[in-house]
Amino acid sequence: MQQQATLARKEHRLPLEGVIQRPEGMWFIVGTVCFGAFMAALDASIISIALPKLEQAFHTMMNRIEWVSLIYLLALAGCIVAFGRLSDLIGRRPMYTMGFGVFIIGSALCGASWNLSSLLAFRVVQGIGASLLQANSVSIITAAADAERRGQAIGFQALAQGLGLSLGPLVGGVLTHIASWRLIFYINVPVGILGTISALLFLPRDRREGPRPRFDLVGALVLAFLLIVTMYVLKEGFRPESRPTITAMLLAVAVLAAASFVAIERRAESPLVPISYIREPVIWLGNLTSILSFSVMYAITLVVPYWFVHVEGLSSAKAGLLLTALPVGMALCTPFAGRLADRWSKVKVSAAGMVLAAMGSASLFAFARVTPAFLAGLFLVGCGIGTFTPANNARVMNATPAAHLGVAGGILNMSRSLGMGVGVTAGGVSVELFTAAFGHHGVALAYRCSFLVAAALALIALGLTLLRQKQSREAA
Repeated sequence: MQQQATLARKEHRLPLEGVIQRPEGMWFIVGTVCFGAFMAALDASIISIALPKLEQAFHTMMNRIEWVSLIYLLALAGCIVAFGRLSDLIGRRPMYTMGFGVFIIGSALCGASWNLSSLLAFRVVQGIGASLLQANSVSIITAAADAERRGQAIGFQALAQGLGLSLGPLVGGVLTHIASWRLIFYINVPVGILGTISALLFLPRDRREGPRPRFDLVGALVLAFLLIVTMYVLKEGFRPESRPTITAMLLAVAVLAAASFVAIERRAESPLVPISYIREPVIWLGNLTSILSFSVMYAITLVVPYWFVHVEGLSSAKAGLLLTALPVGMALCTPFAGRLADRWSKVKVSAAGMVLAAMGSASLFAFARVTPAFLAGLFLVGCGIGTFTPANNARVMNATPAAHLGVAGGILNMSRSLGMGVGVTAGGVSVELFTAAFGHHGVALAYRCSFLVAAALALIALGLTLLRQKQSREAA
């Protein structure tokens, strides 16, 4: 009788053990993680469409209002690896749930901002909340999913992030059209509350018992500084109005910070990122190819809208609608790619993804007008990224010891942020260089050649994906 009462109490306390321990219970955990991943990614891109409205509302210049987008990304990139490591030490459930809370508070404060300075400060809070969510998303799924379903589960998480980033401008455009720019922040409050409830109900308890290793605070601060400087240089350092001397100085500072971080981690008793771990070919190649794959996606999503508007003469609304061919490709391929990676070969599925992305990028070059073939190229790029990401992420996480799942997930999400910076830089700089080479009469050709740069990035990622296949024998 007493045993039945104990079991009854366990059934009713949070989380709902009776639900999540069933064979299909894993999908409640995956759904909760996808909820947060989509919301955090959406807010990274949703702001872009509202920048002109913010410029008018705060009576300022575009070069200042762009910091609303940039400062969020800097906060996200600077915190994500440290929060991943903290989740390894104190538990992923409390960190993820706290992420929803911080994100809700930051969103509400952003919506109530009274001037640009207050909005920038509150965007930092929002970015910290997003980093708490994204740092733990892949690691929670890896811990919850069995090996036979892990690739498929990670595929859904990658789909949620990709859709959030891709659909942000479209959702932002609708919200700012029907109401004030403040709605794009306030809408996160009820959505975040639902996410918090879902996290409390379904995320499994994983608090660490016994003595905890010391958190490498010095390493975390140096890495955050390195990532912030790197992201800033990638986003702002190669623009036409930037000063080459300042860009060169920042690059030198980044190199010095990277060397300092490696030296600190070698001597640390409990390093933030174990050097022996990131030396593994599966790990560093997986993260490097992740950076390259997302750079393909962001180079395309930067240049194609300009092509639609400036070369084809389409409206911004129609350009945004046509661009959705890319996230549609991701949505269709990502879950199936994860399942195929579980049953066939993660290396081969990753390689197939980069082949599709390269073919899609080359198709954008080959078909110069907005035709079904051009849209098919966009669709293929989305299919390629959607095929590559779950297989590559599952391969990295499968090679990660359980004690480092949090930091591994943080690094993978950091690679996506760096890929964004690399892609935006590669797309923007290539258009400028080709325009300078071809002259003003060759602007259309300059845009088309930038699609070949994206194809080249995909081919480099393909080569690196296959580089260690024979040596590692890691085809599972």
